[in-house]
Amino acid sequence: MSLGIVWFRQDLRLEDNPALQQACKECTQLLCVFIDDPMDQSISRLGSASRVWLHHSLQALGDSLKGKGNHLHFAQGDALCVLNSLVEQTGAERVYWNRCYDPASIARDTTIKTELKASSLLPVTTNGMVLFEPWDNLKADGTPYRVFTPFWRAAAAKITERPELLSAVKAPKAIPAASAKQLDSATSLVPLDTLALIPDKSWPHGMMSHWQAGEVAAKKRLSAFLKSAVHDYSDGRNIPSCSGTSRLSPSLHFGEVSPRTVLARVFNGRKVTELSDNEETFAKEIVWREFAYSLIYHFPNTLTEPLDSRFDNFVWASDTDDHLEKWKRGQTGVPIVDAGMRELYATGWMHNRVRMVVASYLIKNLLIPWQSGEAWFRDTLVDADLASNTMGWQWSAGCGADAAPFFRVFNPVLQGEKFDKQGEYVKRWVPELESLSVKYLHKPWELAESERRSLNYPSPLVDLKVTRQRALDAFTNIKGTK
Repeated sequence: MSLGIVWFRQDLRLEDNPALQQACKECTQLLCVFIDDPMDQSISRLGSASRVWLHHSLQALGDSLKGKGNHLHFAQGDALCVLNSLVEQTGAERVYWNRCYDPASIARDTTIKTELKASSLLPVTTNGMVLFEPWDNLKADGTPYRVFTPFWRAAAAKITERPELLSAVKAPKAIPAASAKQLDSATSLVPLDTLALIPDKSWPHGMMSHWQAGEVAAKKRLSAFLKSAVHDYSDGRNIPSCSGTSRLSPSLHFGEVSPRTVLARVFNGRKVTELSDNEETFAKEIVWREFAYSLIYHFPNTLTEPLDSRFDNFVWASDTDDHLEKWKRGQTGVPIVDAGMRELYATGWMHNRVRMVVASYLIKNLLIPWQSGEAWFRDTLVDADLASNTMGWQWSAGCGADAAPFFRVFNPVLQGEKFDKQGEYVKRWVPELESLSVKYLHKPWELAESERRSLNYPSPLVDLKVTRQRALDAFTNIKGTK
């Protein structure tokens, strides 16, 4: 009888889980464990909203494992110490996990592998997070891509040449568990509630009323999306008042569904050239996530620093604490910005079009560093993926890979009038304005003063035109630097 430990991380699923699949082939018993490791970048850098999601996702994974004859166990603390204890206590012979690609996890995992090998244990690591590992989709000269379009073309060519890349492995039929004696000796294990992932506050319940976590729910969302919204995705994804997006981002982050499974369902045995424009646009969004992981692997400093070094010299506004706080709370006086920030706080999610608008407003109109916005999103998003969140904010700031030019300043009034024409989105999240006509909904400051006062809605923090020019002037000062 051979016992293997399967260490679940950002792969909280049974289907298309290479580490679990290999463990089932090589071991007669499995101890499935999740470790809340304070040194694990993918966990410790999770904000409050993501930790709430994690709790529910772990519950769902535990239920799925029970259906296969196993259980999910939990531990807390330094991963190396926990794994060493479990190996010593249970007599496990192998440890399996799927790789992570952020710099802190790479450093930690390398140490763990070295230590386990020194103890004559066999660590087995596999790829369960991305379709292409960061070293598998490079330019012809072996260097990483910094522009998405050629990255996508190379990825699409590989998918065409190697259709097996989209062969998702089914969940094991059975997952044999460790014996009661072995589990009794595993004193490092604790109940899920000991991890204290859900804070003792009321907001988590309201937030999760908008969601269902776990692999089963993720696959249902994927199926529903592919039956309907994907067919109008290119346009529908820009309308915040409608369900035009897949809402799979939290499930992809926590690995409740794999990118291979998603793309396999989209392609459905076809080539890239046979996809509709809408399907291809969605497929690019999945590969955009791959691009983000490639960037943090090859340019790990971009987690906190701009990829474009010119922005090291950018002069941001001073004394911005009040503006930052009002941005966080949806009290800027700009309706679509406030709607987005309130949606975020209430649901743990924000429509992608609105994410770009609120990011542009923070960075360019308030002249607050992108790192402040990235940190708030990381704390409040259920899909706060380290790679995607960082790349998105650098894109908005014009300082990252394939970024929007800094001089592209979103006008939140025009964005609202174009993508929320009837004001459904704004009226839902900013009910103070629900009585306004469309003419004034996205610019209530144009109302007569007496009407403005009756709204109980704040005046704009800043003048959009003046602050746009201020941002452009600040960029001009670094434009020619290196």
